[in-house]
Amino acid sequence: MLDAALRFLEVRQRSIAEVSRRLTRAGYREDLVAGAIDRLTELGMLDDEAFARAWVESRDRAHPRGEHALMLELRQKGVEAPLIAEVLRARREAAVRWDGGSSPANANPDADPDADPDTVPTADEVAARRLLARHAAALGRIGDPRARRQRAYALLARNGFGPDIAGDVAREVVDENGPPNG
Repeated sequence: MLDAALRFLEVRQRSIAEVSRRLTRAGYREDLVAGAIDRLTELGMLDDEAFARAWVESRDRAHPRGEHALMLELRQKGVEAPLIAEVLRARREAAVRWDGGSSPANANPDADPDADPDTVPTADEVAARRLLARHAAALGRIGDPRARRQRAYALLARNGFGPDIAGDVAREVVDENGPPNG
């Protein structure tokens, strides 16, 4: 059974709940599953905090999502609510410290620690801008600025960004880009 759990963990890091569900569905007894989970945790192969942080970092890098969507994804993976709250709080703090960067390597050493909090982008704003940047070519083909803004807003809303963030970032990106060149 430990082999089955290890094969499941080979693909990517998993939460404790995911591994437990997988082993239970495979027909293993609950007491054996609990023992395997305990052993994998002792070995450091299962760690919900590390999993949640890696999940959020991966999402921010590859498939930006809003905080609400990240919370739902982590909840679906079986991560407990207090841990989700802690990881998302750390994400918000990191966005302020890194001044919109995507990793500590991109930290802005000249960032003003006393900067006006209204001008410092939130983690969701940074992720929303990154998502729209990925779709800039498609959005740029839309000639009407109002339709482009609506499309950008819809894209952000589908990816878990709140109405305030989606509206502000969509408006900002459309206003910055102006009419398309082609």
